[in-house]
Amino acid sequence: MQRRTFIQSTVALGAISMMDPFSAFSQSTFPVVRVAEGKRNFKSKLVEKAIQEFSKNVKDKELVWLFENCFPNTLDTTVTYSEVNGKPDTYVITGDIDAMWLRDSSAQVWPYMQFVKKDQDLKNLIAGVINRQTNYILKDPFANAFYEDPDKRGEWSTDLTDMKPGVHERKWEIDSLCYPIRLGYHYWKTTGDATPFDSDWVKAMKEVVKVFKDQQQKEGRGSYKFQRTTAVGTDTRDLHGYGYPVKPVGLISSAFRPSDDSTIFSFLIPSNFFAVVSLKQAAEMLNAIHGEQALADEMLALSKEVTTALDQYAKVKHPQYGEIYAFEIDGFGSYLLMDDANVPSLLSLPYLGAIDPKDSVYQNTRKFVLSTDNPFFFEGKAGAGIGGPHVGMDMVWPMAITMQGLTSSSADEIRACIKMLKATHAGTGFMHETFHKDDPKNFTRSWFAWANTLFGEFLWKTYQESPRLLS
Repeated sequence: MQRRTFIQSTVALGAISMMDPFSAFSQSTFPVVRVAEGKRNFKSKLVEKAIQEFSKNVKDKELVWLFENCFPNTLDTTVTYSEVNGKPDTYVITGDIDAMWLRDSSAQVWPYMQFVKKDQDLKNLIAGVINRQTNYILKDPFANAFYEDPDKRGEWSTDLTDMKPGVHERKWEIDSLCYPIRLGYHYWKTTGDATPFDSDWVKAMKEVVKVFKDQQQKEGRGSYKFQRTTAVGTDTRDLHGYGYPVKPVGLISSAFRPSDDSTIFSFLIPSNFFAVVSLKQAAEMLNAIHGEQALADEMLALSKEVTTALDQYAKVKHPQYGEIYAFEIDGFGSYLLMDDANVPSLLSLPYLGAIDPKDSVYQNTRKFVLSTDNPFFFEGKAGAGIGGPHVGMDMVWPMAITMQGLTSSSADEIRACIKMLKATHAGTGFMHETFHKDDPKNFTRSWFAWANTLFGEFLWKTYQESPRLLS
């Protein structure tokens, strides 16, 4: 099934097959839509304890219902845990697509990191994700998504690129290599466990540096190209698969965005910011765990080079908002002003630790991307938020509304985001990929675990920091 496949849903979806009459939190007005306990893929006592605590203390029963459904959705429905050669191994699908994205799998388990110190099973699960991601990077560092079966050839096997068995899709996206570093770094910092970061992981980090430098395109177009036979322009690359040229200014080219849509100008600014953070994190780990000083220094030098280039080339003077960050540039002087709902985005930079939320240029950028001056900000009867080309015009992404709340310091803005998300799940009890700005019942992807778990993260963070905003 294609990532862009749109699956419409009703409340009846799974309500019969997944009924759980023993749910402690079900209300007569809210149908039980969470997978029955006996059919859940993975169980965490601490996640269940968090659900119980939220249920006990939050008075808004619809939010309780949504939290019970959304926060554990990744664990309930998308993870497969095992051990391979005595090591944890975890395969994570996105939901309605049976493939593992390096980005999505990292983001889906991210909200559970806060529980791993007291939950050994959950710790093993995330270690298993790290181990599998390492193997995938070594298989093909340019690929974004993989199959559990290493020999499987899927629907994109005829793409005009260096497709390998076991690769679902080979769209080069900077963030595909950043997310596993982010997950691994915070796992290491949280647990102190260096076991997943073995010699294979070091080899994977060498591949990261090699690919990043290759895609700076200082010596020609680089080794990656991609074309697909398709009627969808954002699913392929122009100019024989290399995309439009860039001027080598120190930034890293990304053929595709986190949405899996092709870039117009290949220097994708949010992803370059993410790369700066990830290179620093990997360098710290390489030095502390393995004493790989030379490789760590190489990463730090590249991080510094990208930082300098961002400071010099990524900012644009807007007539209304002042100095803001462009979404994409080419180094020649051309730029694209917009933002996309997927993460990394310009909006999400503080969430990724890439920029100080009080930074004046970020604040100017934030005002721009959350306005109709951003061509992919949609405002209607049902809600308002950032969308993107992936689904099309007038379709708001709940993920973007959630990210707006997660990056906000305004109580009113956080409360408004929660209210909007609560009002646009179309009675299903879950978040979706998108909904129409005027009709939340017109939505895409009924089973999109990242959106669900991210919303759960938002609710849990709000509960811990400002519980009054949930009333």
